[in-house]
Amino acid sequence: MALFLFLILVAIVLGIIGTVAEGLTYLLIIGIVVFVADLVLFGMRWSRRSRHHFVR
Repeated sequence: MALFLFLILVAIVLGIIGTVAEGLTYLLIIGIVVFVADLVLFGMRWSRRSRHHFVR
């Protein structure tokens, strides 16, 4: 969970810097890619965790 929150924070910071600083739009794109990758990894971990609990 700490890694998820850290990657969200990194994505937000990169997005803000990419938006504010002129000529650093690539940082905004990198921030978006990190955010999407983080959501995919979180979704994979969540689905893997919920699959192991069987109802009896």
